[in-house]
Amino acid sequence: MTYTEYLRRESFSKDELLAIAWGTLVEDPPGEGLARLPAPPMLMFDRITEVSHRGNRGRIVAEQDVLLDAWFFQCHFRNDPVQPGCLGVDAVWQLIGLYAGLRGAKGYGRALGVKEVEFQGQIRPHNSVVRYEVDIRRYADLPASGSAVALGSAQVSVDDEVIYLITDAKVGIFQGIQYPDYPHPSDKSRGGKM
Repeated sequence: MTYTEYLRRESFSKDELLAIAWGTLVEDPPGEGLARLPAPPMLMFDRITEVSHRGNRGRIVAEQDVLLDAWFFQCHFRNDPVQPGCLGVDAVWQLIGLYAGLRGAKGYGRALGVKEVEFQGQIRPHNSVVRYEVDIRRYADLPASGSAVALGSAQVSVDDEVIYLITDAKVGIFQGIQYPDYPHPSDKSRGGKM
């Protein structure tokens, strides 16, 4: 698909999400590249069912099919398998970063924080579907730096029961941070303050 078509999308299939992770979905990406999703096993949803924009606000909704043999159930915890709550928070950051890319942000995403997380339940191996509903409270391009930032609050449900509430999760999209020559040492091979 073209970059113009990508910016207009309101949903994505699993195949398309994998292509976003690998950087192969858009045939004419902008020079600095598109905000990407992580590849499996860190990709935390199977489809995007809704993307909408209202000024500098919007909404993005995704679903994850719960798999009996998911990697995290094998280790978290022995004899007490549960999806780690932090992976639900990461899913929300992933969605906010993708939303920023769909608004035209160019570069690569980084989670910048979250104001509050409340866990009210859990995801177990015999659940069916996790739903991530993210309301974007603010999206802003930062022209002086070529960056962008998006802030959203979310509710996470499993089998139609709300189990997490996440307030003010923030993601930034930055240019010039990609480390494409991994695992070789280079000027991008070490972290630290950005």
